[in-house]
Amino acid sequence: MKSKTAYVCSSCGAEQPKWFGRCSVCGEWNTCKEVNLNAGATKATRSTGFDKVKSKPTLVKDIEAAKEERIDMQCSELNRVLGGGLVNGSLVLIGGEPGIGKSTLMLQVALSLKGKRILYVSGEESEQQLKLRADRITTNAGECYIVSETNLETIFSHIKDVAPDIVVIDSIQTISTENADSVPGSLTQVRECSALLLKFAKETNIPVFIVGHITKDGTIAGPKTLEHIVDTVLQFEGDQHYLYRILRSTKNRFGSTSELGIFEMRQDGLREVTNPSELLISNEHDDMSGIAIASAIEGVRPLLIEVQSLTSTAAYGTPQRSATGFDLRRMNMLLAVLEKRAGFKVDKKDVFLNIAGGIKVNDPAIDLAVISSVLSSNLDIAIDRSICLTGEVGLSGEIRPVNRIAGRIAEAQKLGFKKIIIPAANYKGLELKDPEIEILTAKKVEQAFKLLFS
Repeated sequence: MKSKTAYVCSSCGAEQPKWFGRCSVCGEWNTCKEVNLNAGATKATRSTGFDKVKSKPTLVKDIEAAKEERIDMQCSELNRVLGGGLVNGSLVLIGGEPGIGKSTLMLQVALSLKGKRILYVSGEESEQQLKLRADRITTNAGECYIVSETNLETIFSHIKDVAPDIVVIDSIQTISTENADSVPGSLTQVRECSALLLKFAKETNIPVFIVGHITKDGTIAGPKTLEHIVDTVLQFEGDQHYLYRILRSTKNRFGSTSELGIFEMRQDGLREVTNPSELLISNEHDDMSGIAIASAIEGVRPLLIEVQSLTSTAAYGTPQRSATGFDLRRMNMLLAVLEKRAGFKVDKKDVFLNIAGGIKVNDPAIDLAVISSVLSSNLDIAIDRSICLTGEVGLSGEIRPVNRIAGRIAEAQKLGFKKIIIPAANYKGLELKDPEIEILTAKKVEQAFKLLFS
């Protein structure tokens, strides 16, 4: 049979018969990839060998709603992000930068599960390499089977022989199926393999973890349908030069996407960080200017983070603006507010901002800490280390209320802070029983500055 050619968008997976410059579905430019269509792969495809009796339509009122059973992953941070544990029959995709720790996390979890049979399939490393990593991580491994294989049909044969409770595929870009006539990692192969794994998970009620590579843009490599068909998408973030890793959920059919887990990368694997606030705050710079402590919320977890700023005279006429772990455009907006509303001139000075610990924070409640640290560095006056701040700053210089203020105050009190500055609007209706921390309020940034520097 004559082979057929189609043009596929690498962003959304849409197929068109002719070459295109801009995808008519997602609107992206230069995402056209030419693929060869195999006639065998277009048939109702894709048998996994675990097929059951065909389903039939059922009335909603006749369906019995059974409580979903979750598997304890023996990792509280991973359980938190998954929504309380791993659901049977679910398909979980985890992606992240090269070397961030995706394979280490999956192997560590597979080795720590007692009473569960795990099949760890690696298409990137040999069994000897995995053995060396396993010996470094733990000496008391559970019932974990390891196989190096890239053919999906052979993997299904191994699954029949082992009869595992959980399957880990590392990674989807290295797996290929005979149903598609293309190289591993191509759009067609990723789409076909992920569809077969989804069918397998739903037919056998066996949960499957898929490790995925990411592109230079930070998105998971492959067609967008890969993220659509899976039940959960986890993103492993962090800087390789720092110790801390953050596991976020961008999609979760069985739980909230507002949760996140924090890990510390060590020689013997990943360690769970149960109280990250203590690690993200250093006590070595008590008398240094440019440092402010912010009470932030990441997901549903309150965190106290250290905001560091440095201002200096611009050496080459044009001032530099640099931010690490914080949105640069938002920092420029806050600098404009600081100059326009508070009257402090920073237009001819270099401003450098850093969130300590190498984490990225998107919570607008750290705005007040950001401009306070910049002003502290500009005036060369240190902020009292017993004070923390929280509040969103508006363009008119007002301090806007933030959510979950009680949790922010409780976290600051738990870590021994004596005072906390909060938006005045948050103080109304605030009910705290015998707080050990002094609560200060401010409506404008000028009021907050008086409380800090007077």
